[in-house]
Amino acid sequence: MITNDIAEFHAALPPMRAIVGLDLGTKTIGVAVSDSFRGVASPLETIKRKKFTLDAEQLIAILKNRDVAGVILGLPLNMDGSEGPRSQATRAFARNLGKLWEGPISFWDERLSTVAAEKALLEADATRKRRAEVIDNIAASFILQGALDRMRNFE
Repeated sequence: MITNDIAEFHAALPPMRAIVGLDLGTKTIGVAVSDSFRGVASPLETIKRKKFTLDAEQLIAILKNRDVAGVILGLPLNMDGSEGPRSQATRAFARNLGKLWEGPISFWDERLSTVAAEKALLEADATRKRRAEVIDNIAASFILQGALDRMRNFE
């Protein structure tokens, strides 16, 4: 199931299982995971993109190993809220992932998530090299935390 409606996504989730958040870039995929209570998002890892089948293999291994209930994909909207080519690519990724994995998939507006992640890393005094290594999974955790915070209103 792929939905734009976060309430519908929340309703489809089984209880007490984690959710994964993804920040899809052209070169990397940032991965974050929630706790089973779905209260806190934590950065997990960054996958170097190769081609979809290899990327999906790594993602599905993470989803299975962590017994994940659902996936939130950061949707890169334009600043005016419209969708561009990157949003279309994200939706295509979701459709392809949905063919390989049965859990619910939804989207979360990722505008400024990378900016927020960069700011957090600067405040933590991370080196430029370290920021480059972790920016994507930190951005994924901002995306996932936003969705988790919103879903808390449905309980």
